[in-house]
Amino acid sequence: MSSKTRIALTAGVLAVALGLGAGVQASAGTPRSVSGKPSDNITRIADFYGAYIDAVTDEDSGNLGTALRSHYLTPAFQKELNAWEKKNHANGVLRAQNVPLAWKVTDNGTTDHTEAVITLTWGKSSTTKLVVDMTRGSHKIFHIGEKGIGRK
Repeated sequence: MSSKTRIALTAGVLAVALGLGAGVQASAGTPRSVSGKPSDNITRIADFYGAYIDAVTDEDSGNLGTALRSHYLTPAFQKELNAWEKKNHANGVLRAQNVPLAWKVTDNGTTDHTEAVITLTWGKSSTTKLVVDMTRGSHKIFHIGEKGIGRK
């Protein structure tokens, strides 16, 4: 078999394989949807964690993670988080040195502010739960920890 024939055959097999793979992926399972509202604090917390995890994953130590912190966190909490990170040598938003594979945000119910439980998934059976507190008026995160501010 000539090298031109081998290249053409390989390209054809690759194109078919990629086409079938995309077809299988697209048709697997039911279509999913995600919705939210900018006025809803649980949506905002979920948006922050989704974007922040993407930023840390995609650009490691680039500027997007810092910009997201500046937008979603109160200035006082940003300072507190920076101090926590220096002391613990870990990412304060994730409370870890690595990046989770998945995350879930659940409303934890409070009256004077919004409190959410963030479940970070690290592997098949390894998860971490964090509590995030956000102001209702300014929609800014002012606490991330193992317990909410009302349960310290």
